[in-house]
Amino acid sequence: MDKRPQFCQIKSFEEFSKYYWYREELQVICKQLGIDSSGMKLELNHNIEEYFKGNLIREKQRKTVSSSTQKTDVPLTLETSLIECKFCFSQSFRDFFSTQTGIKNFKFNTDMVATAKKVKENGDKSFTLGDMLEIFYGRKTYAKYDKSCLQWNKFVQDFCSDPATNQFPDKLKTASILWREVRNSTREKTYNHNLLEEFADIINS
Repeated sequence: MDKRPQFCQIKSFEEFSKYYWYREELQVICKQLGIDSSGMKLELNHNIEEYFKGNLIREKQRKTVSSSTQKTDVPLTLETSLIECKFCFSQSFRDFFSTQTGIKNFKFNTDMVATAKKVKENGDKSFTLGDMLEIFYGRKTYAKYDKSCLQWNKFVQDFCSDPATNQFPDKLKTASILWREVRNSTREKTYNHNLLEEFADIINS
């Protein structure tokens, strides 16, 4: 099992991808490299991959929009462009999708969040509210939410579900110790019972 090296010691994206990195760590790395440090883990990983290829993705120029120009009178239909109606995750758009789906308390899913961000970054005026509805139903893909950031939550859930962990008075602390060992290695980023024996000396010290 290889321990995770410092980023400056890594020679390729393939080597980099063997290890788990928090979003905050990726942002620091991108800032140190002078490349774009905004976005989700998926985008930050992409920027670092391009760096290893010799392509530097610079910080995006962000336009500041006054609150007076954020509102729109564009009617909301399935043919309405996300860009033109200045789509955001507000109650008015939640009500629109509630009407379309028949779901009383409509909630945006993670792929809708990732898609809206990507559409705005691309300035894609052809993407409509109808397309977003297709994203909700899983019938279309535009941008996927990076679910790797949920690995820690799943790790803790599986750890706490193991009856053998009832012996630990502070389960979260013990889980974090094991997670650190798993995260900083090339192994799969999941919990299994064998970790308790493998790292018994560390968690019992």
